[in-house]
Amino acid sequence: MKLYDYIRSSAAYRVRIALHLKGLAYQASPVSLLDGVQLGDAYRALNPTGLVPSLDTGEGIISQSLAIIEYLDECYPEPALLPGTPLARARVRALALQIACDIHPLNNLRVLKYLTGELGISEAQKTSWYHHWLRQGLAPLEQQLSDSDSSFCWGESPTLADICLVPQLYNARRFKLDLTPYPKLTAIEQACNRLDAFNQAHPDRQ
Repeated sequence: MKLYDYIRSSAAYRVRIALHLKGLAYQASPVSLLDGVQLGDAYRALNPTGLVPSLDTGEGIISQSLAIIEYLDECYPEPALLPGTPLARARVRALALQIACDIHPLNNLRVLKYLTGELGISEAQKTSWYHHWLRQGLAPLEQQLSDSDSSFCWGESPTLADICLVPQLYNARRFKLDLTPYPKLTAIEQACNRLDAFNQAHPDRQ
């Protein structure tokens, strides 16, 4: 398999975690978002959205990180990244989608570049935007998970929800958001980062 990847992309980071949790070998093909490689004809021929990641499975190209991860979970069932019952799976998917759909899109690179480019806002205003939407998203997650005794978002092994949470907190730190109000989320992050799969997927290891 070949992963079209950018080291600090939250979405690509998710897929790297899943690949490492599954113990799957893959070839990384870097796509520099800062240099605009994703907007070129060569990459758009693979993924017309011009977004990362894309996974070449050998049988075809898959885009969208959560679709890729669920594909991997179906093809390589162990360790499972979703719980065993329909209700538990729905709850894990809901947590993952809160991050992937409600937080991440408002703070990704193309949105931030539009804010400082076409709209002409300052770097300070951009950071304020970033922090606002992170707080709006992380506070409900903290509330939802704070009463859980689990080491992870669900149960005692990482799921799709943890795979989404860790990259989001990594980027929150990059933009210097105070994570003190989210002790449960940071405890889950610490539990994840004690696992080799999460360490191998970290941007600093790419």
